Amino acid sequence: MKKNKKVKEQQRPRWFNTAGLCFPGKHFMVDPLPRLKEVEELIAKEFYFTLHAPRQTGKTTYLHAMARKLNSEGKYISLVASCERAGYGSITVEKANEVIIDSIYSAATQQLPENHQPENPRDKTHIDLKLYLETWSLSQKNPIVLFIDEIDALMDNVLISVLRQFRDGSQSRPTHFPASIVLVGLRDVREYKAAIREGQKSMGTASPFNIKSDSLVLRNFLKQDVYSLLEQHTADTGQEFPEEVKAEIYRLSDGQPWLTNALARQIVSKILEDDFSRPITGEILFQARQQLILRRDTHLDSLVDKLKEDRVKRIVQAIINGDNIAFDILDDDIAYVRDLGIVAQSSPLMFANPIYAEIVPRVMASPMQEFIPNDIRQPWFLDEQGGLDITKLIKEFQKFYRRNSGAWLDRYEYKESAHHLLFMAFLQRIINAGGDIVREMAVGNGRIDLLVKFKKQEFAFELKIKRDNYTIEDGKEQLHRYLDRLGLSTGYLLIFDPGKTGWDEKLYIKEIDYDQKRIIMVGC
Repeated sequence: MKKNKKVKEQQRPRWFNTAGLCFPGKHFMVDPLPRLKEVEELIAKEFYFTLHAPRQTGKTTYLHAMARKLNSEGKYISLVASCERAGYGSITVEKANEVIIDSIYSAATQQLPENHQPENPRDKTHIDLKLYLETWSLSQKNPIVLFIDEIDALMDNVLISVLRQFRDGSQSRPTHFPASIVLVGLRDVREYKAAIREGQKSMGTASPFNIKSDSLVLRNFLKQDVYSLLEQHTADTGQEFPEEVKAEIYRLSDGQPWLTNALARQIVSKILEDDFSRPITGEILFQARQQLILRRDTHLDSLVDKLKEDRVKRIVQAIINGDNIAFDILDDDIAYVRDLGIVAQSSPLMFANPIYAEIVPRVMASPMQEFIPNDIRQPWFLDEQGGLDITKLIKEFQKFYRRNSGAWLDRYEYKESAHHLLFMAFLQRIINAGGDIVREMAVGNGRIDLLVKFKKQEFAFELKIKRDNYTIEDGKEQLHRYLDRLGLSTGYLLIFDPGKTGWDEKLYIKEIDYDQKRIIMVGC
C-alpha cells in the first residue's frame, strides 16, 4: 500500500539540513562522534590541539555532540564557545578579551548547569582572558574542556594575544586552567603561525599548539554514512532512493556533508515538493545537480569567492591545465586550498568532488561566456535528427578562437588556463540544458579530459597546450587511454599553440588511426 501523499503534519517529519547545527529530532543526520575518534584520547591526555575542516562539514555539530557526551559522563565540564564576534580588523586586544569572555559566559548559560558556569563578567571591564579561565577552573572540581570555534576569525595582535594567554595558562592545567583547549576553524595550525610571523612576531616555541601531529581534520562522510543518511528518509517516509541514485549522490559529493544534504533536499523538497509518493530517479538527481550548480547557494558562493586570492588561483589554474607544480605536502598554499575544501586531501591535487570540478571552471569561464555572440546557439549546431553536429561545432570554435583569442586572452584574469576555459565557455553556451559536460582535471596530468554528453551521443575531448615537440605524441597516448576507459572508439585531441606560428599552420582538422582508435586532431 502506498504511503500518504504527504506525511501528516503532526508527525513532524525530519528533513535534510543545509544550514546550522543538526539536531536528531529535526534532521536526518550522521552520528558525528565516530568521525573523529582521536579527540577523546587527546582530551584524556590533557592535550591542547587544533581541529580544522572546511565550512559546513559538520564541525559545530560535532563539537556540541562531543561536549554533551563529556558532560553526560560526569568526568569533565565541557563547553563550546565562538570567537566570531571578535573577528574584525579594528578591534583592540582589550575589547577582544571582553568579547571572547562574554561569548564563553553566554555559551555556558545555555550549555551548562548554573553550578558549572563561570562568573558573570558583564559588570566588569578589561578582564584578562587568562585570569577569567583560571578563576573558572579553580571554582570547579572537574577539569574543564574548552572548544574554541571560529578561532581563525581572529586577526593579527588579537590572535597573538589569545594564543599567548592559552600558552601561559596551559602550564598550570588542569586545576588552575582548562585541562584541554581545542582550537577549531577552517585552517591548520601552521596558518596561525604564518599569521603570527608577520612583523617578526612569535607566539613562542613553548606554545602547546605547536605539535603538528595533534592537528586533526574532520573528514567527509564515508559511503556508508551517505547511504545511512538517505535511508533515514526512506524509513520515515517510505520514499526510496534507488541504489544507483545513492551511489551517484556519493560520487557527486564525495561525502561532503553540505553537498550530500543539499542534493537530497533539492530532490525531496524542491523538485518533488515533499510528495513522498513520487519516485526518485536518476533524471531527477541530474536536475537537482544542475539546479544546485546554477543557483550557487551561500556555501558554493563562499567557495567561489576564494578564487580571487592569488594563492588559490595558482593551485586552481595548475589543476585545470594539468601542470606540474613544485609539490610539497607542507607547502602553505597547498595546505590552504585543502583546508578550504576546494581540493581533495589525496594526491595528485584535484578538485574535491565532481560538483566543485564543474562549478570552479564555470565561474572562471563565465566572463568569456557572457560575451560569446548570441548567434552561437545550440539550434545552429544540431543535425537533422536533433543530434549534435560536433564537426560543425569544432570548425565554428576554430573561427571564433582565431578572431577573439588574441584580445581576450591578454586581458583575462586567469591567463594560465585561459585557452582551456575559453573552449569550455564555448561548449557550455552550446550544450546548455540539452546535455552535460564531465570534466576530469588533476595536477601533473598535462591535459584536461572532457566528456560531452548530448542526448545519446558521447564525445571525448583531450585538451593540451603545445609546450614542446612531445605534446602531440603524449596527447595521442593520453587520449587513447581515456577512450579505452570510456569504451569509445573515437576522440578529439585539441592542441592549443600559443607560439608565434601563423594561423594557417595552427588551424587544422585531421583524422588519424592510433592503435585501433580514431583520433581527430584539432589545431587551435
